[in-house]
Amino acid sequence: MNTLKAGDKAPDFETKDEQGNTVKLSNYLGKKVVIFFYPKANTPGCTIEACNLRDNYSALKAEGYEILGVSADTESKQSNFKKKFNFPFPLLADTDKAVINAFGVWGPKKFMGRAFDGIHRITFIIDENGIIERVIDKVKTKQHAEQILDNN
Repeated sequence: MNTLKAGDKAPDFETKDEQGNTVKLSNYLGKKVVIFFYPKANTPGCTIEACNLRDNYSALKAEGYEILGVSADTESKQSNFKKKFNFPFPLLADTDKAVINAFGVWGPKKFMGRAFDGIHRITFIIDENGIIERVIDKVKTKQHAEQILDNN
């Protein structure tokens, strides 16, 4: 797995959000962006993580952050997830894993003794110039917004 690091230029991408709208990272130049990758919509850990970001959305926005969630789920699964939990940020449906692979978050995982390939729960904080400022690779689902807002 070749995960991007702090200091790397974030790859520009173009994919669809949960409503079928085209989203490009280049549309966010001049803004700070948090891109959080999560394994699967509507699973316990992913729900806790996304709800934590929802519940702290005003604090994140106050610091100037735009939030984008990314998984390989379909637009309809992302749409259901967003509606069910009332997320105020877009969820990107990266079904071909182009964004996931560009950021290097697809790779070997283990769960309950089983090895498989999947999406790693990693968050990238990108500055106004499109440069990765920080990478959070040990995401605490219940305190994720706090991790983002803690600039250390």
